[in-house]
Amino acid sequence: MPDIANAENQHWRDAVTAALDWWRDAGVDHAFVDAPQDWLAEARKPKDAAQPAPMKPLRELVAERDDSPKVAKVGAKTDWPQTLEAFVPWWLAEPALAPAGLMRLPPVGAQGADLMILAPMPSADDGDALLSGRAGRLLDAMLAAFGLDRSSTYLASAVPAHVPMADWQLLKESGLGDVLLHHIALAAPKRLLILGASGISALLGNDPPNLAQSLRAINQEGPPIPALPAWDLEAMLQRPALKAGFWSRWLDWTGTETI
Repeated sequence: MPDIANAENQHWRDAVTAALDWWRDAGVDHAFVDAPQDWLAEARKPKDAAQPAPMKPLRELVAERDDSPKVAKVGAKTDWPQTLEAFVPWWLAEPALAPAGLMRLPPVGAQGADLMILAPMPSADDGDALLSGRAGRLLDAMLAAFGLDRSSTYLASAVPAHVPMADWQLLKESGLGDVLLHHIALAAPKRLLILGASGISALLGNDPPNLAQSLRAINQEGPPIPALPAWDLEAMLQRPALKAGFWSRWLDWTGTETI
């Protein structure tokens, strides 16, 4: 091959073609330069347009939509049952208390019980009675340790049906928090054990919900009802260490091993 490039020279053209084919087979099919490029120059240019407004929370965006579902509101408080006997059938029938199609379970027990046990909602594996599944068996063992049984307690839930992934703020807006306080007033227990305090705290308007962990009494018409907030039964089943902490708080609350 001659030292001087000559496009008319057949050997020179063959050499160039061979070189290009070699690089193409190696995966190099573009021309490259070594000159540095300032890729951020465009980003550093001042923007004349105003910065976009921050995105609104999803809840606000949904509320602004004309086709967003409306929250069903519980009727006026003056129309609520004024006795515990009348409350139970209303609890099972009032449309705004739970989504349609879900099985509702009534509270169990008598008015004025020594202890009212309040769960957020029935468990997913409950049968035809409130807390009759796996969580209910843990509750029965706890009551035996307290020196109690279900016959001496009033067992209730803040929501009449098991609602998967419940939106507690939405339930509060429907009026369930006020219904819960009304229910407690009708049951008139001497003490109140709240299992699953965070969701129930949201119903009662506490912000943040974990303030329920420091809740000591429910103030209704009449004397305040002493209250003990605790983890829900499902959490205690998953983390047995929580039961020991709850037992210590129970002894401090009652002053003895039995109520």
